[in-house]
This record gives sequence, C-alpha cells and structure tokens, in this order.
Amino acid sequence: MARDTLFHTTAPVEKFEFDERVADVFDDMLDRSVPFYKQVIEMAAEILGRSLQPGDTVYDLGCSTGTTLLYLARMLGGGGLKFIGIDSSKAMLDKALRKAQMFSLAEKILFSQQDIIRTDFSGAGGVILNYTLQFIDPAVRPGFLKDIHTGLRRGGVLILSEKVVFEDYALNEQFLGSYHQYKKRRGYSELEIAKKREALENVLIPLSRRQNVDMLLQAGFSRVETFFQWFNFVSFVAGK
Repeated sequence: MARDTLFHTTAPVEKFEFDERVADVFDDMLDRSVPFYKQVIEMAAEILGRSLQPGDTVYDLGCSTGTTLLYLARMLGGGGLKFIGIDSSKAMLDKALRKAQMFSLAEKILFSQQDIIRTDFSGAGGVILNYTLQFIDPAVRPGFLKDIHTGLRRGGVLILSEKVVFEDYALNEQFLGSYHQYKKRRGYSELEIAKKREALENVLIPLSRRQNVDMLLQAGFSRVETFFQWFNFVSFVAGK
C-alpha cells in the first residue's frame, strides 16, 4: 500500500481531485483519515446480510478503489448476489479492478465509470453511499436521494456514511479538534493536515446529522437510524 504524502509539500495547494495521484495512495489515505473505516464496512455487511434477498444487486456509489465491494463479495458472495461499483474516476476504477483480480473476485464485481447521479439502479436490494454524498452539490443531494429511494426495491436499504458538522459551535470545534489529533496520531504533520483541509474547502461540504436525516426522510425512506458515530463521522441505515 503506497503511503499518502500528497500534502507533504510546500507547493501551492490545488483543489482536491480524485485523479491518478490520489488513486495511488487512496487506500492509505482512507486508513489514516477515516476513523473506523474497516469497522463501518463490516457493520454495513451485517446490515445488508440481514436485508438482501437471493439475486439482489448491491450498488456502491463512489466506490473508489473497491475496498467495500471486495469485502462484501467475500462475506456475502452466496445467494447469487450481484455487486456493482460506480465511480467517475477512471484511475480509481483501474485500481479497483486490479485489486479484484488479485483476490480472484473480478467475476463477482462489475465496475463502471459513470456519474453516480445519472446511474440507473432500478430494483436494487442495497445501495452504499459512504463518504460520497458530501462531495455532491448540496442543492442536488435531496433529488439524488429521492432517485436512490425510487430505485430500491421494497425492503431495500441505503447505507450512508458522512462527515458531519454540529449546530453547537463549541461542541463542533471540540470534535474537529479530536479529529485533528486522530490524524496526527496516524502520522500526518500539521502542514499536511492544513494543506489537505485547504484543498478540500468548497469540495467536501458536510451537513449536520439532522439535515442528513431530514433529507432521507423527505426522500421517502420510512426508517432512518444511526448505526455508528465517532465524533464528526456518522453512518446511517435507511430502509424503504
């Protein structure tokens, strides 16, 4: 796994993009930047395992290098389930396919390069949207979630994980401070943390937990619950 040193530089900061440079180090970036990333995937697999029906299709929207689908295909590979990863970044999908081939899972997972907002997932049994919605224009998010709800079969579920903000300013600052220390403990320098924050400004736009729940309910989901939270990282399950 290549180590993430993208922001270990004094060069001017460029807007964050999911290009080939990011794809090369993305697995390390996730491992060191997203708290309990692997545990959330394991929890999502348990939820899906109880909800999916034989022959169902599971979509991972913004699948990046395929880590989530590789785990799901290993743990839930029976029952004729189909796994489809959608991402707009060719560099990410190229790496995802190489990983699937390396683990002999290429025949179980289909990777497709397209805009997730324009994806047709009619009849899906499960949809995963982990740390992806936050990169979509907030004005577009409500309609996108409605499309996901429409595409899911009755009884299908959406797994949504997001970085969030809090309405209580003091508490929000405390949680951001905890996240800052988390990244430092995993080897990121103050310079790297500051530069990545600058690169993500106006690219990653988090909403509050309440706003995310309200959007899901307004999209038509009948059941919305939090199944994981670590300070300002929250995972939801929404059922149709």
